[in-house]
Amino acid sequence: MAIATCAHAQEGAGDTSFRTREPSEEIVYFVLPDRFENGDKANDKGGFKGDRLTTGYDPAAKGFFHGGDLKGLTERLDYLERLGVTAIWFAPIFQNKPVQGPDGQESAGYHGYWVTDFTRPDSHFGTRAEFKAFVDAAHARGMKVYMDIITNHTADVITYADGDATNYEYRSKGDYPYSTRGTPDGAPINPDFRGDEDSSEENFAGLVDPNYAYEPVVPAGEKDVKVPAWLNDPIYYHNRGNSSFTGEDSRFGDFSGLDDLFTEHPRVRAGMIDIFASWVRDFGVDGFRIDTARHVDPGFWQAFVPALEEVAHENGIPNFHMFGEVYKDVPDSGYIAQYTRRDMLPAVLDFAFQAAMRDLLGRDQGTVVLAHMFDGDVLYEGGEDAARALPTFLGNHDMGRFSTLIKADKPDISQEELLARVMLGHAMMLTLRGSPVIYYGDEQGFVGDGGDQLAREDMMPSRTAVYNDNALIGTDATTAASNFDENHPLFRLIAEFSAIRRAHPALTRGRQVVRHYEQEAGIFAVSRFDPESGAEYLAVFNTLGEERAANVALGYDARSFETLAGTCPAAVTAPGSAAFTLPAFGWALCRVLETAE
Repeated sequence: MAIATCAHAQEGAGDTSFRTREPSEEIVYFVLPDRFENGDKANDKGGFKGDRLTTGYDPAAKGFFHGGDLKGLTERLDYLERLGVTAIWFAPIFQNKPVQGPDGQESAGYHGYWVTDFTRPDSHFGTRAEFKAFVDAAHARGMKVYMDIITNHTADVITYADGDATNYEYRSKGDYPYSTRGTPDGAPINPDFRGDEDSSEENFAGLVDPNYAYEPVVPAGEKDVKVPAWLNDPIYYHNRGNSSFTGEDSRFGDFSGLDDLFTEHPRVRAGMIDIFASWVRDFGVDGFRIDTARHVDPGFWQAFVPALEEVAHENGIPNFHMFGEVYKDVPDSGYIAQYTRRDMLPAVLDFAFQAAMRDLLGRDQGTVVLAHMFDGDVLYEGGEDAARALPTFLGNHDMGRFSTLIKADKPDISQEELLARVMLGHAMMLTLRGSPVIYYGDEQGFVGDGGDQLAREDMMPSRTAVYNDNALIGTDATTAASNFDENHPLFRLIAEFSAIRRAHPALTRGRQVVRHYEQEAGIFAVSRFDPESGAEYLAVFNTLGEERAANVALGYDARSFETLAGTCPAAVTAPGSAAFTLPAFGWALCRVLETAE
């Protein structure tokens, strides 16, 4: 591991060779800056005066700012480098509305998804200069930087004069067409507008009245709060009420009350391209994770993606990586793959992989589930080659941590077994196809009480009671103390597998072939092949809580093995077959060392 770490440090020393890495070669760390490390206490309140409902700062409350910032993230880059991280993806850092929500149910924009100003970091996190310092420091270590971006909505600023009467329920295009004020028998408006399916400037010049469904109102104190200034005009929003996340309203409704951008509008498309192109030009970021991608019309992505790829290319970023969030909690590749074909997103977060891993390690389903999920790789635009670039993950800031999900599936599980299952999950993710994403805190054994706010614990010493009473795995520590322990068993496991992954191109760019699966919990095995030499690697995993043996198929030329992790047999049993015996939740990662002449 030391050799790989040194090579990594040398790679980033004053050069840009890291730019040549393909997305599948990255080991990604996903972090919420507010919950990681507080490098500058002076910005804890973001420059606002008053109580928590004005400043958004309350480190004792799970839904408010806790003080983490860009400077703190920069100061911990050495820790991330030793973990084996090659790319950092952080929750949105744009200026947010500090607090929103009804009386008594307020929370803060610590997570970054309630944007008012797309041109600068939130004042709770730091300045543009501090963001540049962070990006430069990451690049100096050979680490890429992925920004989390939002094109679907802004903060909740627009209200509806007539919304209270309906509780802001969604009003459909059929019941409330663009051509009349209110219902179809209302006063005619927008006579020259032919509907949202024609995104030409000529057509949208005819959309001048936004009062077709509701009467949008911008509160007096917030008329100029959004930046760039064009975002303050209600004509650039759908204004149809709250989404139920199904059917038509999934694309045209307000996401939990957030102002839903009219992404079919050519001005919105051009404006969003300008906004995010500037972050590429000004800071040289290496990619975007795209929030709520499935709630945006396909035509938007067909314009946005090639425009940003061109900007990246012009700025010397040949492997700019964009991956959309298409939330789905079943191991069905087909659903998320459609967004790479119709919408033309280059990649999507691999929710199908996450669901399959939960089925295997939380619900004891047969390893056939994972085999069938990988069969779906052919469905992505670009097929199996494209699937290697999909970011794979086990849990996240919305659904909850992998440890939390397993505990929900197995309420009586022991801490020791929970740790073993989580370790196996990470070993598999770091070996199988895709670009693995580590959710911050997982390497320290965090176990939350649920999803959303309950899955966003502090790495720095926490003052939040609902976090500090959690029983972490692999340690006696709690979140009340700083959690950057490099001797934690999960940290050491991730660092070990990260070093192996980086040292062997078969595990990052190599073709994957499923070799063995079972109808029940048990053995799962794949071969990975070196993209240049064709050399075979064999990875074998046991999802059972007891020892399991199996004869695993492999290439007929294989004769002997080198062990990279776990325990491998010295040689094949017969051409085309190798006998493996793995302990409970165990693994073996082997390189074929000798082949037949």
